[in-house]
Amino acid sequence: MKSAIVKSATIAPNLFDSSLLKTATLDALRKLDPRRLARNPVIFVTEVVSLIVSLFFVRDLAGHDGAALFTGQIAAWLWFTVLFANFAEAVAEGRGKAQADALRKTRSATQAKRLIDPSGKSRMKAVYQTVNALDLRVGDVVQVEAGDIIPGDGEVIEGIASVNEAAITGESAPVIRESGGDRSAVTGGTSVLSDKIVVRITAAPGSTFIDRMITLVEGASWQKTPNELALSILLSGLTIIFLIVCVTLWPIAAYSGTVLPVTVLIALLVCLIPTTIGGLLSAIGIAGMDRLIRFNVIATSGRAVEAAGDVDTLLLDKTGTITFGNRMADEFLPSTGVTEAALAHAAQMASMADETPEGRSILALAKSRYDVEEPDLVGRAVVSVPFTAQTRLSGLDMDGRSFRKGAVDSVLKLAGLPPETAPAQFRQAVERISRSGGTPLAVCEDKRLLGVIHLKDIVKPDIKQRFAALRAMGIKTVMVTGDNPLTAAAIASEAGVDDFIAQATPEDKLAYIRREQQGGRLIAMCGDGTNDAPALAQADVGVAMQTGTQAAREAGNMVDLDSDPTKLIEIVGIGKQLLMTRGALTTFSIANDVAKYFAIIPALFIVTFPQLGALNIMHLASPHSAILSAVIFNALIIIALIPLALKGVAYRSIGAAALLRQNLLVYGLGGIIVPFIGIKLIDLAISALHLA
Repeated sequence: MKSAIVKSATIAPNLFDSSLLKTATLDALRKLDPRRLARNPVIFVTEVVSLIVSLFFVRDLAGHDGAALFTGQIAAWLWFTVLFANFAEAVAEGRGKAQADALRKTRSATQAKRLIDPSGKSRMKAVYQTVNALDLRVGDVVQVEAGDIIPGDGEVIEGIASVNEAAITGESAPVIRESGGDRSAVTGGTSVLSDKIVVRITAAPGSTFIDRMITLVEGASWQKTPNELALSILLSGLTIIFLIVCVTLWPIAAYSGTVLPVTVLIALLVCLIPTTIGGLLSAIGIAGMDRLIRFNVIATSGRAVEAAGDVDTLLLDKTGTITFGNRMADEFLPSTGVTEAALAHAAQMASMADETPEGRSILALAKSRYDVEEPDLVGRAVVSVPFTAQTRLSGLDMDGRSFRKGAVDSVLKLAGLPPETAPAQFRQAVERISRSGGTPLAVCEDKRLLGVIHLKDIVKPDIKQRFAALRAMGIKTVMVTGDNPLTAAAIASEAGVDDFIAQATPEDKLAYIRREQQGGRLIAMCGDGTNDAPALAQADVGVAMQTGTQAAREAGNMVDLDSDPTKLIEIVGIGKQLLMTRGALTTFSIANDVAKYFAIIPALFIVTFPQLGALNIMHLASPHSAILSAVIFNALIIIALIPLALKGVAYRSIGAAALLRQNLLVYGLGGIIVPFIGIKLIDLAISALHLA
């Protein structure tokens, strides 16, 4: 039940959800605090002039001035402009807060079984006490049984279990978590479906993955990126320029004999400054991080989201990223005179007591490919032979029969065969496996050589097609591995990467990234191990796998909850979408000022300069109606564009030149045409209602 609660938290609420809109409306009112609005100069100026017009409205009411209706409407719509801008940001933040609230409830309700004496020989049978998950500390050891929620981030130190990670990944298929190897990391908030594990807590309360996720999805950590800062400076500059223009219009109008009320000048100012993009800018950034979350990627900074849109090269660690992380049985190659079924049976028997991932993969292959059923060992004389560094063999003795598997030279020695006298088919199989970068395991029954098991790094499914998609986006893929060049080349070819770096040390990865960055390229790095941490930290976009080590997750600026290295396709798409949305709405915002010139400029000076009537191409009813229509449109267009700001402009893999033409046509030309239509329709409504 608790897991389901958390899973629902990763799904963004609908934009028109009533509770979300109610919360966003209240937040929009709270954001009227000038200290908060000062971070957004465009909207801050709008709030200041709204207050000034409100004071003029009070004056007009007190003086029973006929201008009170006009002044009051201008004041109201100016305040709506500020509120709509705040509302856009509040909706973007509210989507994250709704997810965070559900996560927080689950976090505080989880109970943990903390072992009293974790140093005992068998922790599975140790005595424990029940405590709240928030009371756990780094180093505490807890026992988690089937049906329990894992109380915190940690590492499995004993046992193996099936874990439901839908709470953080949204993926319903369970995964195996076990002590040792690459699958020992577990995340607080996930649940154990079967068996029992002992977990050592590795993160203190407040710094667990879910705690960081809560902070991130609330949007609290969004910091302005370099591009956004540059755009903010541009918007501030335009605001100052138009402020100077409007102030200087007053003496110019007075000199020409035209009386310009302050309310009218303020209306002109608000219509000319870029309030549309100023009101939507922060919402666009927060929504970008929110879209990443819905793809099960957590970004620790807006800078990383933005940088993802310009990535040139992707480095991927092989083990656990491109491959599953453990060598697994891929095929059985029998010797002369031995059937594949006989070899599969012997390999299965030799692996019955082998709890390693390789041993379990042999059992799975024997059953799936040859339908070999596991024998019932109850009541039979069975002796398991564990693997040792000295013998390099493991197996099983049962009912007087002996089954062994292990290193080729060790099995040949057990069978009493010098390497040169082994069957030719056997030697050829060993050579082929070694040449392909795999690991050959020889199998024998009662000292009779049966054949070879091919262990190999299994490349994750569909990864080659995904890398082809990255190539189509202009992104070069580079596999980094500590394997020898032969093995690296085989895996690189199967995975379909563009290049590889073999026998790579952490220093090699770091040097490669720095060299590429000095050449002006933006680098993304995907990894899951502690040895990947320096490269993840150096990369412009460091994507750590959720199944990886704590060090890797701390070093990266993104965490992929699905541990899918090709998720960079979605990450790059969202980064490009963020840049495109910001650019498109900026283009629209600046372009829609053109219609306002044709609405307000004639209205200001038509009495003194009747020739300006030629500019009234919309045939607006009156100067007051023209000014009021422009102000109303200026407010309404912000709320009309909120869905686009939150959803983002659709990304398609087209060239930069084609993309520029498309944006200019749709958002540039559209930004000119739409205000003409909108202002005219509002003017007709105002005239019909006699509001001006």
